[in-house]
Amino acid sequence: MEMRKIEASDTILTLVISGNLDADGSRDAQPHIDDVIARDEHNEIELDFREVDFLDSSGVGALVYLYKRLVERERNMRIENVRGQPLEIINLLRIGQAIPVNSKTH
Repeated sequence: MEMRKIEASDTILTLVISGNLDADGSRDAQPHIDDVIARDEHNEIELDFREVDFLDSSGVGALVYLYKRLVERERNMRIENVRGQPLEIINLLRIGQAIPVNSKTH
């Protein structure tokens, strides 16, 4: 799992995630997540899932953790370009009822 940060604007930070968001991927992502939470520079955090092929309960936990910490700080988060298995999991768990999710179909 790899995470790249792209500053889309003064208010929006995009995190491009590549690889699997599983137990190992979530562990790798944790320092990045904590850094995003600690830095209050961007009000909107956008997670780009275009390159995520697999999501499990550890990944869902990381998403919920990030979302809750951002909401506590009156910041927003959304998940973009979700497809395949991650989209199935997100729909199954109804994550979209709390976190805005935009899916991309090929």
